[in-house]
Amino acid sequence: MRFYYTLTAAIAITLALLCTALHAENKDNVFLKKSAQAAPSGTLYRVTQVHDGDTVSIRTSGFAKLPAKTERVRLIGIDAPELKQEPWGRKAKKHLKDILGRSDWIVSLELDVEHRDKYGRMLGYLWDKKGRNINMLMVESGYALAYTIPPNVKYADQIAEAQERAREGRKGLWKDDAFKQTPGQWRRENPRN
Repeated sequence: MRFYYTLTAAIAITLALLCTALHAENKDNVFLKKSAQAAPSGTLYRVTQVHDGDTVSIRTSGFAKLPAKTERVRLIGIDAPELKQEPWGRKAKKHLKDILGRSDWIVSLELDVEHRDKYGRMLGYLWDKKGRNINMLMVESGYALAYTIPPNVKYADQIAEAQERAREGRKGLWKDDAFKQTPGQWRRENPRN
């Protein structure tokens, strides 16, 4: 009889330890899931070049003896002034560099429904190492406008709200009235640029 009590106690202790371990593992998984929402891609990339306020190049390979490859990425949901849209384009590009500088130019990339535009650029949301959406930071700081092209609308509402806060607060280029002419209007009036 003593053997059965000892066996039952051993089974109970084993089950308790197993449940504790599973609970801890699930707790960690919840943390990982929350982190994944903040910075969706587990893969980190280095931004190698900032082309303008809404386009960068990232290094997608070149590790472990693989040839280096870069991809041009157009930031989804935003539209920054063109470089020739002086001086606003240069200011938007500089601001994007400043934002990236806070993350050592290391980012995660999140794709939406369509992965490439008609120019072959990847379409993505960039996230810094702290889990902040760089696309949204550009709009919220007033250096880009919300620019939604369906079906890539995952963060359209949040980016539109960020634009409203920037406009009301006259942040970034809003204080200089740079957006009296949107980048899209400027492109239509200057089709060769």
